[in-house]
Amino acid sequence: MADKIKVGINGFGRIGRQVFKAIYENYRDSIDIEAINDLMDVETNAHLLKYDSTYGQFLGEVEVRDGDMYIDGEKLKNYAERDPAKIPWGDLGVDVVIESTGIFTDGPKAKAHLDAGAKKVIISAPATNVDLTLCLGVNEDEYDPEKHHIISNASCTTN
Repeated sequence: MADKIKVGINGFGRIGRQVFKAIYENYRDSIDIEAINDLMDVETNAHLLKYDSTYGQFLGEVEVRDGDMYIDGEKLKNYAERDPAKIPWGDLGVDVVIESTGIFTDGPKAKAHLDAGAKKVIISAPATNVDLTLCLGVNEDEYDPEKHHIISNASCTTN
């Protein structure tokens, strides 16, 4: 089996949490979530992950111990950096960062994740100055992993 894809999530609001849940519930055999970065405190993020009035309760066990979040007993690394260049994506071996803060929607700003060691950035919103804007079902065949490193998924409501 191929190595798992290592993902980091920057921004643990509605989109970041739903990406986390989708990966955790459907793709754990091929994707590992290495860390999240969010300015909200860990206790609040844990509560919002566990209880969602729109999408329902997360089925995994979520707890906070000694300031760290644990999902089904496994520690999830948490950071609270305003500057993406300070998140240790490279040290964590992160392949892809999901940029879901809504702040870094310009390619040069999102590049801070690459500078921090990530290999790819997927922006969950419409973005400017990116390598490619993908809309699944429309142009995903245009993706070239050799030259597309900062990607917009068009819009969180489109994809």
